[in-house]
Amino acid sequence: MTTPTEPPVPPGRPLTARPGRKLGPILPSTGSAHCAWLQPMRDTYLASGLTLNELSERLRFAKSKISELLRGVGLYPRWEIVCMLAVELGMPNWPLYQLWRQAAFEAHKSSEWIDNCTDRTTVLTTTHTAPPLEHRAFRELAENHYTLFAQTFLDDDQRDTAVSDTFDILWLNWNDALASHDTRRFAWNVLRATVMARTPHRDGRPELGRAAFDTAALQALTDPADRIDQVTETLEMFTAMSRLPPSQLDVMVLRRLCGFTPETVSALLGTSLAAVRSDERHATRFLESVLCPPHTTEGNTP
Repeated sequence: MTTPTEPPVPPGRPLTARPGRKLGPILPSTGSAHCAWLQPMRDTYLASGLTLNELSERLRFAKSKISELLRGVGLYPRWEIVCMLAVELGMPNWPLYQLWRQAAFEAHKSSEWIDNCTDRTTVLTTTHTAPPLEHRAFRELAENHYTLFAQTFLDDDQRDTAVSDTFDILWLNWNDALASHDTRRFAWNVLRATVMARTPHRDGRPELGRAAFDTAALQALTDPADRIDQVTETLEMFTAMSRLPPSQLDVMVLRRLCGFTPETVSALLGTSLAAVRSDERHATRFLESVLCPPHTTEGNTP
């Protein structure tokens, strides 16, 4: 994905506005899997300097239909038009197709419908092009760590899909990731958003209950009564953890459930070691206050 540079505007000269009606926002009802490829496509369009009129003339497709596609309006779009638009915008085809296909299944499209959509674009669709070298290197370093984080919240199939989608989204946004303040932080935000979009929530908080059955403390117990007590205790802890702010929750999951060192957590999150230790310290104090509140007795202070 390439963002063209424009010459500076001379002093006193107003910025040139893109002609035509401004592109509206993505509909709130658009699913997360659909947004995973739609948002990068919108960003690429907005950065391209092209207008809907120009795209309509180049693609020989109604301007209103292109606008609807870029807003998530109407039925889930067929691959032919998505592919045509991607080629015109210079977007990498393979990760876009992978994300489009995943979202099509989640939109309850059949395999037959998906295959029919790709008949006219077989060469572009089935050619698995390689991602940028830096992207491949980053994936080799981070994928296993990302998988451990994701499996705290998701079952095996959802975990693998979330991690795969994360790297496809990163591929579509790789130039933006490299241009960001910290590529690791950019990538972590993509992973977290992708995982949380698939994670069951209760009262607006992510559920970690499935991870209770994978803890080392539980697996070490053989007595059924002890295992029940341990599950109850662990579920209480996870319920309390779900109330933590996002940065503290991430640190506690990576430190306490995944078993990573503070240095590894710092590298994964793209934040300083001091910030990791501070988040862990504040999170620990909060969990202790919830799980082990001070007891008071008559005539005594805690």
